[in-house]
Amino acid sequence: MLNIALFGPPGAGKGTQSKLLLEKYNLTYISTGDMLREEIANNTSIGREAKAIIDKGGLVPDEMIVQIIETKVTMNLESRGFLFDGFPRTIVQAYILDGLLLKLNTSLSCMLSLEVPEDELIERMLQRAKTSGRADDTLEVIKVRMQEYENKTKPVIDFYSEKGKYFPVRGVGSLDDIFRELCQTIEKTIPQHYINIVLLGKPGSGKGTQGEILARRNNLVYISTGKMLRQEIANDTEIGRIAKPYMERGEIVPDEIAIKLIERKIERNPSAQGFIFKGFPRTIVQAYILDGLLRRLDSRISCMLNLKLTTIEAIKRLHNRSKTERSRTYDTSTELIINRLEEYEKKTKPVIDYYKKQSVFFEVDGDGSPEDVNQRLEDAIKDAFKELR
Repeated sequence: MLNIALFGPPGAGKGTQSKLLLEKYNLTYISTGDMLREEIANNTSIGREAKAIIDKGGLVPDEMIVQIIETKVTMNLESRGFLFDGFPRTIVQAYILDGLLLKLNTSLSCMLSLEVPEDELIERMLQRAKTSGRADDTLEVIKVRMQEYENKTKPVIDFYSEKGKYFPVRGVGSLDDIFRELCQTIEKTIPQHYINIVLLGKPGSGKGTQGEILARRNNLVYISTGKMLRQEIANDTEIGRIAKPYMERGEIVPDEIAIKLIERKIERNPSAQGFIFKGFPRTIVQAYILDGLLRRLDSRISCMLNLKLTTIEAIKRLHNRSKTERSRTYDTSTELIINRLEEYEKKTKPVIDYYKKQSVFFEVDGDGSPEDVNQRLEDAIKDAFKELR
């Protein structure tokens, strides 16, 4: 999730810039000011109590703020992220926000502070008072609010500076220039997001061919445990010698071997934008293993693509492949082909159910020319990321 706190003294332009940021990044807007004014307009008990405090230029108690923010957050659990305008204003509220976001298994991405000289702020708010009719835009109240900001809110800067999440942005100039600088700052702070795709299907469904094409076209790193294992066997490595009898029988190699190979591939590609996993995970245990490997990158599976193919068609393809230079040891025997298909039915089908429950499962017809199948896969990837957004 992308969670932003937009910070700055009264009159810095947080509300205006928030609207632009919400549209660009598709976030849920949480403005304590707007929510409090709504409570006041609805004459709720919180609204009446808050009005008396605001009219004097004071800060509303944290108990009230937490109550209305938590309600808003829990109503938007599927949000891509939150933009907090006017919160946190104190160190206590900063800790409160950490706690609220921790409940969602996320955290604040950055705290952006609009920096505006005090005389400019006072002039802006006095001008706003002429059109807004807000009771808290009188000169006397403005000065109280400015002092409140100095006394209570400035220390929040130190809180986020220590975390490396505080970023001052010049708040004077054209709206477009300020917005551009805000966006540039956000882009620098957004952690790397990987695109991770699992490509599954019966033996002979074309996973290898399609996986390599998808990786090339989407600028992803292709990870095929089968291909890596065959290379280990060809090089007569220790891993290759252990894996060889399993591969010859068309069986799944021990998980610790696959883990070593995948970890090594990931480590050798530190600049990768994401990965395509072909033939892994093949068991529910391996699905959990892959989740753990990706969690170390602060990432997860983006979508799982399943190439649908009939058993008869799969047998035909494997039999035909056995007559080519691409032949595998396990393609030459009908018994081994059937064994592999039975392994798939028994152990890999639960993996599909696992990803269905995560709503990242997409099935694609694997019959037809490689070009036609690839187009269907690309379309499925587009649909997957529409749902993710």
